[in-house]
Amino acid sequence: MRSTNKVFHLAIPCKELDETVVFYEKLGCKLARRYDDRVTFDFFGDQIVCHLSPNDVDEKPKMYPRHFGITFLDKDEYDEALEFAKEEKLPFFKAEMVRFKGKQEEHMTFFLIDSANNLLEFKYYHDKSMAY
Repeated sequence: MRSTNKVFHLAIPCKELDETVVFYEKLGCKLARRYDDRVTFDFFGDQIVCHLSPNDVDEKPKMYPRHFGITFLDKDEYDEALEFAKEEKLPFFKAEMVRFKGKQEEHMTFFLIDSANNLLEFKYYHDKSMAY
């Protein structure tokens, strides 16, 4: 259903624009636009808009139910992302782990946390059919 003429869009809160730009650019996202109240990024081909809203920052974030991220279909790309996050000293919320070990939906995952406590998950399923 998705083709190259469609871009997923997600709006999230941020508490300060400059630190938000630093985190997402360090992650490898391209800054697309900046206004007084928000910044927009190319987030691995999709669009993330970080709206300045310090009162909406989750002070005690939990992995579930609210997070977003990337599901890799190539193990090498997942491994590269993990190594990149370590090399860039990006803040981890949860180190790499295996979920659902031994089951068809088994996958490798790690979580980063941005400056507004938004959680970003990066994962790789051994069985690509489990990606959806």
